[in-house]
Amino acid sequence: MFRFWFRFKQASGLFFTSMFAARLADQFLLFVVPLVVYQVTQSVALSGLAYAVETVPRVLFYPICGVLSDRYSPLRLMQISQIGRALICIFGLAGFAVFGGLDWVVGISALCGLLTTQGFMAREVMLPQIFATARFEKIQSISQSVNQTSIVAGPLLAASLFALSNWQTVVVVAALLFVLAEISMMIWRRGNRTPITASDDNPSWVAPFRTAFSHLAYLPGLKRVIALTASVNLVFGITLATSAAMVTGLHGQSDAHYALLQTIGAGFTIFVLMVVGASRLSVGMIGLVSFSGVFLGGVITALSPDYWLYMVGFAVVLGFDGMFNIYIRTVRQKLIPAKDYGKTTGVIILFNNMTQPLAGLLVGLTASLEQTGWLILVLSGVMLLGGAILSLPRFQARTI
Repeated sequence: MFRFWFRFKQASGLFFTSMFAARLADQFLLFVVPLVVYQVTQSVALSGLAYAVETVPRVLFYPICGVLSDRYSPLRLMQISQIGRALICIFGLAGFAVFGGLDWVVGISALCGLLTTQGFMAREVMLPQIFATARFEKIQSISQSVNQTSIVAGPLLAASLFALSNWQTVVVVAALLFVLAEISMMIWRRGNRTPITASDDNPSWVAPFRTAFSHLAYLPGLKRVIALTASVNLVFGITLATSAAMVTGLHGQSDAHYALLQTIGAGFTIFVLMVVGASRLSVGMIGLVSFSGVFLGGVITALSPDYWLYMVGFAVVLGFDGMFNIYIRTVRQKLIPAKDYGKTTGVIILFNNMTQPLAGLLVGLTASLEQTGWLILVLSGVMLLGGAILSLPRFQARTI
């Protein structure tokens, strides 16, 4: 594992430095929105609705971004994504300075989310081309580790900036990180010798979606994997949507404790991903263990009587959700033809992630913080029931 990691860093350190900087900036924005909304309004319902508003655009644009990633240069799309997010942060702050209001902080995150989606899809298309000869589970494990490292550092740095200044400073630093991400990508592009090309030159906008839905309907095992992922994201989404209110409201802790929660969760995720990367677990076993872990974490989170047990449940949900991501991405890469990977993955992620903003909307319907734990428990039960049904022989994939 460590020798592979060393070779990986030598070959593509700048590429993943760019990924780390962009993801770190994205975490800054995700961190600040629910916390600022809850602090200003003292409403868990509004905090949940704000989470839904900032995540819905990210989800809805996955199919379009997937088609673009197959049709145009993924490298150029990455450039647009990173520069565009920096500009949105700058213009959003200018709008807040002139007009004021919480809408600006939510709007910045929502608009940046669109370009985050495009950057994610472009990177998904690029990874199999860059690491065509490597074992894809290990590549995804390392990619997820880089992602989770940004989640570790993000809350700590954002909380420190927030404590010393205000949310505007957090957004300014996020904009600078997006610029750093683009500079790192530019340097990497000059030294990269692997050809990275678009695979679809069909000008029609109807044909890519027809192809994607055809794969969803007829590729063995794909519908089952989509349904499993949607159920996991239901628990993952409700956990993220309620974390700020649960920590600072129900359990009466400070902003620093909220940052600590995020850090411990991300740190545990990195540990899980390192274990998976070094192990010889089959893809199916990775899926089973991670699904069970997310369910267990959801139950602990829902029933925790204090902050510290809540932290355990939160960390377990995040850790095994990261492990489940390795499973789902590895299966997708095996099942979907390479030339249709972007367009098909975009539609799949749309279905997979619709449950995350749905979780935020459900939180918005709760009358009090005390009801939130019961909601998490119910959704964990829905996830378990769905997993049990999809594990019946008639739903088993022949290819996994």
